[in-house]
Amino acid sequence: MKILLCHDVEGLGWLGDVVEVADGYARNYLIPQRIGVAPSEAAVKSLADEKAKRAEQRIADTKRLEEAASAVDGAEAVIAAKANEQGHLFGSVSASAIASNLREQGFTVADGIVRIFEHIKEVGTHTVELKFTQDLVVAVNVVVVAEGGDDAAVSESEKDETSEATEEDK
Repeated sequence: MKILLCHDVEGLGWLGDVVEVADGYARNYLIPQRIGVAPSEAAVKSLADEKAKRAEQRIADTKRLEEAASAVDGAEAVIAAKANEQGHLFGSVSASAIASNLREQGFTVADGIVRIFEHIKEVGTHTVELKFTQDLVVAVNVVVVAEGGDDAAVSESEKDETSEATEEDK
């Protein structure tokens, strides 16, 4: 069934496009949600101005995303996390933590564009991708450092020494 899209639909088309979809998808979702209508000359003409405005807006958005991607390409995010002596993290580094660190450095990065392919659960350098659009993907290094790992070990040894000293005093 052919449908004229009244809104942008990711993976299907842009506003004003006439697309071929399954009959059930059109009748049960697109038409009742007013995302699409049956294509007619009047409907196409009524969406022509909005289609032109959206096309210009998409071009401007694409340029803005390309600039943001070129700025952040090859950047390095340093994340401090709690870890044991062997370098294993108590938990893992999240995409939102990486995006937040990059925003603190002045880059324009949303949480949803960070792609982590396997959980980051070790201290060290890891590579993650930032997927701005389907065709615009850049790599960023994430350096995970232990947060206060030495302080915890020192405080534990101090506690042991203190408890041994109190036992000797008795």
